Amino acid sequence: MALFRIENNDQLENIKEQPFKLEREIQSLTENNLKGIFGLEFVKSEFSLNNFRIDSLAFDRDARSFVIIEYKRDKNFSVIDQGYAYLSLMLNNKADFILEFNENSSETLRRNDIDWSQSRVIFISPSFTTYQKEAINFKDLPIELWEIKRYNNRTVNYNQIKTSGAQESVKTISREDKTIEKVTKEIKVYTENDHINNGNTETQELYEKLKDGILNLDDNISFQAKKQTIGFKIEESIFLDVVILAKSLKMYLNLKSGELQDEKDIARDVSNVGHWGNGSYEIKMHDTENIEYILSLIKQSLKLNKNNVG
Repeated sequence: MALFRIENNDQLENIKEQPFKLEREIQSLTENNLKGIFGLEFVKSEFSLNNFRIDSLAFDRDARSFVIIEYKRDKNFSVIDQGYAYLSLMLNNKADFILEFNENSSETLRRNDIDWSQSRVIFISPSFTTYQKEAINFKDLPIELWEIKRYNNRTVNYNQIKTSGAQESVKTISREDKTIEKVTKEIKVYTENDHINNGNTETQELYEKLKDGILNLDDNISFQAKKQTIGFKIEESIFLDVVILAKSLKMYLNLKSGELQDEKDIARDVSNVGHWGNGSYEIKMHDTENIEYILSLIKQSLKLNKNNVG
């Protein structure tokens, strides 16, 4: 895809790619901007354990899990084999990962503070082969591929390689590989359908109408299924968490107490109550009666979190 910059008199100047010469360049750029790119917290660079060297170790605060990040310039590697080898290393050495976090953070984590089932691996490379892209075409693979491009106008693009409507489970190949089999018993990748199936037919339809309304609020909104919620994001900032129950929806707006303008008073302040989602406000939804008003409340959270990203 050709990129251009608009100059004077509507003249277009071609923006050319400026390739990375070293993996270390990609690593340094990513580690310094983990929060903005992926919404992750940096833990450790070049973490060595049992003859493995992890390029970057990060922590996902929302999922309460560790994320391993590897950078590649060459294309001669198997994303499945390497990804599951790193995940196996983590699951077999949990105490070492917790210790590394505690030594590099002002916070202290205990083993029960981590949701190991949400562990994942991210590979970042200027490009991936067709074979590598096809290799991740499973609906429940805890491995992500991200392509990075740098341009001569000091612009960088991170683009996730998405699976093409994958329906097959990685468990179908786990019987052929003991490492994959062991890891898949402990790690669970959640999909939107896992949550949708919790609701009855009416609730499923209600969720789809709500989702359509949310996605129409901004072109840059995406969503990600996690263990307890479906998180809606602007860039990498979650502004709304949705929980699908049998006969209703619960939503959590990522706003602090006092930040929401709610004239109808339908949102409940749950800042002092335990709940799964981000933020201080909970909304229960049983039908579409107030859907437009609820979307206006959601838009407040979207706007504030979008400003925080910028």
